[in-house]
Amino acid sequence: MKNKNIHNYYVYIITNANKKVLYVGVTNSLTRRLLEHEMDSKGLKKSFTGRYNCFYLVYYEWFQYINSAIKREKELKGWKREKKEMLINSINPNWDFLNDDFKE
Repeated sequence: MKNKNIHNYYVYIITNANKKVLYVGVTNSLTRRLLEHEMDSKGLKKSFTGRYNCFYLVYYEWFQYINSAIKREKELKGWKREKKEMLINSINPNWDFLNDDFKE
């Protein structure tokens, strides 16, 4: 049973198949959000992630409070690509796609 006082928020970085594009986002359901990104990539391509086929998870962080997650998302979005790559490499040096490994 889920504790009603514990909330789940995620800051995540996704990329495309050839790992050329990075996208930073925040969500309260990473599983749902990754599916939404994938559906847009394979469908109407309405968003940035859809147009660039970004739905491969390479990095994420968990937060209990939305304000903390939003603050971290803004911080990561302000970083240059090189710094984002160093962050990903610190946890996922092979840039494995984590979509199937992630469980909420």
